[in-house]
Amino acid sequence: MKSLTRSTCVRTRSLTMLASGLMLLFAVSPLAAQETEAPDAADAADDTAAAIEGATAAATEWLALIDAGEYEESWKEAASAFQDALTPAVWESALTDARSQFEPFGQRTLTSSQQMTDPPGAPAGDYVILQYQTEVSEDRTVTETVVPMKEGDHWKVSGYFVQP
Repeated sequence: MKSLTRSTCVRTRSLTMLASGLMLLFAVSPLAAQETEAPDAADAADDTAAAIEGATAAATEWLALIDAGEYEESWKEAASAFQDALTPAVWESALTDARSQFEPFGQRTLTSSQQMTDPPGAPAGDYVILQYQTEVSEDRTVTETVVPMKEGDHWKVSGYFVQP
């Protein structure tokens, strides 16, 4: 009976040491993972910032075209998915309908930006959704949503929406 008890104690001690070792391993693993994941997280943050910066620059140039009434040129500068969905004439009509009640459009303030990959209902790709609070006629503001997408090395607008 003593050998059984001694054997049980040895097994128990071995299991306790094994369990302690595993707990230490699991406690250290997240720290090690954080150290190796940190550069990836920093790279992802840099990539997101660069995407938002590039998309915002493209949106600003594109919005300047529509503010100047250059609707056909804005169509030509838009993403190919945008051009495939609308003819220049349909685009001009839709844009006139959406904007005419608010003209002139004034100062814009970027209120949100979000990078997305492969959003539902859209062609596969990298997108940035930009929202602006924009001053318009009669001391009103509207929300403009501009959606640039990455085409090759360039950002091109693939969607535009105006909401009172």
